[in-house]
Amino acid sequence: MASSSGNDDDLTIPRAAINKMIKETLPNVRVANDARELVVNCCTEFIHLISSEANEICNKSEKKTISPEHVIQALESLGFGSYISEVKEVLQECKTVALKRRKASSRLENLGIPEEELLRQQQELFAKARQQQAELAQQEWLQMQQAAQQAQLAAASASASNQAGSSQDEEEDDI
Repeated sequence: MASSSGNDDDLTIPRAAINKMIKETLPNVRVANDARELVVNCCTEFIHLISSEANEICNKSEKKTISPEHVIQALESLGFGSYISEVKEVLQECKTVALKRRKASSRLENLGIPEEELLRQQQELFAKARQQQAELAQQEWLQMQQAAQQAQLAAASASASNQAGSSQDEEEDDI
């Protein structure tokens, strides 16, 4: 499937992914760089072929989204029927993994508590936090008031002792 567009490089499988697959599949075999490039191009071409056929099948069935069934039908119509059982196994594995991810990501559903109850509990926690914050602010205000009163008393006491001290000084001067 040769394409005349100049951006075919944008539509390839990452070489690192292919290299990893080659190493995992053939750990004791050295593969030349041009052979790796050929594998990348073959994989890309295979994906284009299957996806184009699946798209045609999808369009014929008047659907807008390519489903796994369309891909399986494309494999069959292109002569890759021997891969179908393996593809179905991989599809089942993918569905299982996706289901586990969804279950893990929806911790709220796993709690078994209705959303309304969780919302009510959240509102209670917010109200409790606001109450604690208000009490803390009240305590800080009272402490500031007490400190201000103590400062006033200390200033008044110092002023009184200064006045008393200056009165005694005047009396001593008079004697």
